[in-house]
Amino acid sequence: MLTRRHWLAAALALGLATPALAQDAPAKIPVVASFSILGDFVKEVGGDRVSVSTLVGPNGDAHVFQPSPADAKKVAAAKLVFVNGLGFEGWIDRLVKASGTKAEVVVATAGITPREMAEEEDDHDHKKHADAHDHDHGGTDPHAWQSVDNAEVYVANIRDALIAADPAGKATYEANAAAYTAKLDALDAQVKAAIAAIPAE
Repeated sequence: MLTRRHWLAAALALGLATPALAQDAPAKIPVVASFSILGDFVKEVGGDRVSVSTLVGPNGDAHVFQPSPADAKKVAAAKLVFVNGLGFEGWIDRLVKASGTKAEVVVATAGITPREMAEEEDDHDHKKHADAHDHDHGGTDPHAWQSVDNAEVYVANIRDALIAADPAGKATYEANAAAYTAKLDALDAQVKAAIAAIPAE
């Protein structure tokens, strides 16, 4: 027969076991993404194994962003720093150097051939951001994530960088990347179907 003492002993045992279980949970990898869309990609692939901080928020403009000491602190504490590349973040090299971080800088657009901007489009972009520091795309469009095919390259690059930094999470990163890529494929199919359904004039 279970007495009150038995129940109390069992409850204490469970209570004492709880901290041990919590200690077994792996610490999240601190990573930084240069802007919010890239940060969303990293969160999708990293899942619960990463803690993501972004430098330029959803309402910010990466072209005119000016890093603060708090941003340098984020970068200094990171294990990985994800950037878009293609000249999108003209300030990132200075920030990384000033932070003194030992984090690996991962260029998410590695392997992507950027779209060439039309001359008038490039001129408009420069006028729009005339006051930006180091804002020079060199005639290429750095907003590569706007293509679903390119977005999938971002995901693959993020997956590979996370696996290299955290081999124990390989299965998680691969599964998350595959699931997110499937969502991107579905989105691409929906967009193409919607375009195809538009009647010709």
